[in-house]
Amino acid sequence: MKPSTEADRAFLQQADALMESVQAALDRFDPDELEADTAVGVLKIRFADGQTCVMNRQTAAHQVWLAFGASAWHFTWDAAQGCWTDTKGRGELRSVLARVLGDKLGRPVPL
Repeated sequence: MKPSTEADRAFLQQADALMESVQAALDRFDPDELEADTAVGVLKIRFADGQTCVMNRQTAAHQVWLAFGASAWHFTWDAAQGCWTDTKGRGELRSVLARVLGDKLGRPVPL
């Protein structure tokens, strides 16, 4: 997808940087716990039991979406805070993802 505006280009840069940094953090995990792969703006995290957590960019909305089980979050870039925040006030993306992973793995997960 070719970005059509400067705002789209900025969003894609921020979202891709986020995905790359999360992927790098997840690459340190034992593959028996989880495996993470990124392709075309989608980060898939697969757990040993087959469950999947998905983070993907939504360029039209300038959001990053996260889904796991029956839960879903939509995050927008908050320039004032310098982070991705949930549109419903449920937290910052890295904190939410760390909580999801920690709950699934049964231990604290720093991101």
